[in-house]
Amino acid sequence: EVQLVESGGGLVQPGGSLRLSCAASGFTFSSYPMNWVRQAPGKGLEWVSNINSGGGSAWYADSVKGRFTISRDNAKNTLYLQLNSLKTEDTAMYYCAKDCRGTSCRYRGQGTQVTVSS
Repeated sequence: EVQLVESGGGLVQPGGSLRLSCAASGFTFSSYPMNWVRQAPGKGLEWVSNINSGGGSAWYADSVKGRFTISRDNAKNTLYLQLNSLKTEDTAMYYCAKDCRGTSCRYRGQGTQVTVSS
């Protein structure tokens, strides 16, 4: 059974930073590309970032490019998202996701809440 468990969210001031983690189990983590998606209050899902199985290539939504960094540790079966220079519009529930086509993902974790507010 695929399990994805996110952690690391919280309340942060504009301009601040957070590091999200996603612990994966139930599949061969190192064989799959992984994604982060988010959902802001009252809005639909937004794809944030993708990383290939080896961790050597990553892609980002224009809204986060240059501020967020995705990474993975295949030895620890863990996916990360470093969030820097946070803005109020980054407030959302952040999900680790697998097997995605755009924002349609077969597997998602329960999410971790990021709130950016002064």
